Amino acid sequence: MCDMVDTEGKLDLPASTSNNEAKSNLKENKIQGVSLTDFFTLRELKEHLCHFGQWNGQEVGLHRPSCLNKCQLCAMDKLEFAPAPIYCSCCKSPIKHDSNYYVASEGSDVKHYFCTSCYRVSRKCILSFPKANLLKKKNIKNIGEPWVECDKCKGWQHQICALYNKKKDLGGEAVYICPKCWIQELESGEGQPLPKATSLYAKDLPRSMLSDHVEERLFKRLRKEREDNKSLGEVPGEADFAVRVVLSVDQKLEVNKKFLDIFNGSDYPAQFPYRSKVILLFQKIEGVDVCLFGMYVQEFGSNCEQPNRRCVYISYIDSIKYLRPKMKTMTGEALRTLVYHEILIGYLDYCKKRGFSTCYIWACPPLKGEDYILYCHPESQKLPKADKLQQWYELMLKKALKENIAVHYTNFYDHFFVSPGGCTTKTAAHLPYFEGSYWSSTAEYIAGTLEKEGKEPKLTKAALKAMGCNPSSGGASRKDVLVMDKLGDAISKDKKKFIIVNLQHSCIRCNEAILSGVRWFCSKCKKFNICSRCLNEEQKLEHKKIHISYTGEKHVLSEGVVDDVPCDTEDNDVTLDNKIFASRETFLSFCQSNNYQFDTLRRAKHSSMMILYHLHNPCSSISDSVAESV
Repeated sequence: MCDMVDTEGKLDLPASTSNNEAKSNLKENKIQGVSLTDFFTLRELKEHLCHFGQWNGQEVGLHRPSCLNKCQLCAMDKLEFAPAPIYCSCCKSPIKHDSNYYVASEGSDVKHYFCTSCYRVSRKCILSFPKANLLKKKNIKNIGEPWVECDKCKGWQHQICALYNKKKDLGGEAVYICPKCWIQELESGEGQPLPKATSLYAKDLPRSMLSDHVEERLFKRLRKEREDNKSLGEVPGEADFAVRVVLSVDQKLEVNKKFLDIFNGSDYPAQFPYRSKVILLFQKIEGVDVCLFGMYVQEFGSNCEQPNRRCVYISYIDSIKYLRPKMKTMTGEALRTLVYHEILIGYLDYCKKRGFSTCYIWACPPLKGEDYILYCHPESQKLPKADKLQQWYELMLKKALKENIAVHYTNFYDHFFVSPGGCTTKTAAHLPYFEGSYWSSTAEYIAGTLEKEGKEPKLTKAALKAMGCNPSSGGASRKDVLVMDKLGDAISKDKKKFIIVNLQHSCIRCNEAILSGVRWFCSKCKKFNICSRCLNEEQKLEHKKIHISYTGEKHVLSEGVVDDVPCDTEDNDVTLDNKIFASRETFLSFCQSNNYQFDTLRRAKHSSMMILYHLHNPCSSISDSVAESV
């Protein structure tokens, strides 16, 4: 077997050898399993080949290659990867393909790229790099897909088509037999597929309490759909899907000093401990586990200080539109919507049972050409508009409300700026702080802008008092007021993007979650809940517990004992560490540097296979995966 990277668009094929010589070489070579197809059954091999006929027919604009250089599986010759995006270190904008850019000299430890616009205006961010030391380049890097030769028929195939794992054959000593030759051997009885290895598939990844909980819910929902949906098509079963947590590690979030300076003197923590988790969904498609869905979450437990205590933040969600089959459920929604909703609801249910009280979601679709987790989406997958994505989340939350997993949901602006329940104090010290959250970074930007402009808030004492600020206080309090005022204006324009989900009932007066004791609620006003402390302060002389509704009516409150919320959110689940998933940026960079793309199903299969290889072999892959991605 030999493999070759195609950089010129043509193959330099070696002189052919006789079949007898080839068979002799195969007998001497003991290394097998370099391709996933070595483990395929006859049916899976035929499905794999059938896919290329369908894919080939869907391609537009690819010329038909000559017989000499074409891939024997997909019938194409040179196929190029999508170029990895390059971003300007100054303006953070992507540098377009075929455009010029400037890069710091090779002696720099960290590469810095600058677009022509920033280079011309000599912005401050490039002053530390003299223009004479910046190299002018053009963003035209094209990389062709690598090839591999079948050791039996001497035919050539793309490594991606062959599901070939070069990481298993660094010494070039493994034997590779193409799917067509394997089919002939299996049909003649000459060969047998290799035994299924436990280091190849998603279901063999370590399980956890969280993954089991989400999977159980998903499989139960699919079983019900299968029973109710017999006339609409075949709903996939448990054997087709695998949900796995691939990262679960404790981390510490440092609060930016710019954020702390907004309310100087306030007792706000300088750091928050949290657990970072990554959840992936795989579906077996034509014998290959394909990664279809990924989610990064941050969990701030009961050991965390306020305002982050018992909060979870869903920081990123991403998916690829390959889920099979493409069908509608009994409710009329797409099957993929049902599956992804069940994963989210299952996660919220797990968090609620552990004692978390609040979940924050930033429903913001990526920009065109931008990827959140999975690298290089298919052109046919349309980006959802902001309002459609918000509706998607709201549909999911309505399902969660129906099952009493969520008890209420609102938006960030209404919760912190409209002041429900008569709470009038608005301060940035009340805002939770998450890695990559819009509101904290925007507050920091506003504060920095105010400092540069040297402006002080010109507000009357009455206005300051109405906004919860002591007029006699120093500049920090006034700065806090102005930052919150401008932040409120910024968030109010798109307030539906910033979703707050209450997993436990919260007091309408103090806004704190009611985690123990007695919850007083109104059976007529569904959103009215008040803790015993606030109720006693309001109605010290009242024998009957009542509240005045918005219509002016007196409603008698009912008493409910809260005894099902754990006293702490301690995570007794397994710790799972994997360097390539340490952060969204790390994993995305890892995929970009290795050309693990998802723009076509054939590439999604190969990329998923390689990701699973790295997950199953973390020690052997750290050096060649993380080093390439840094």
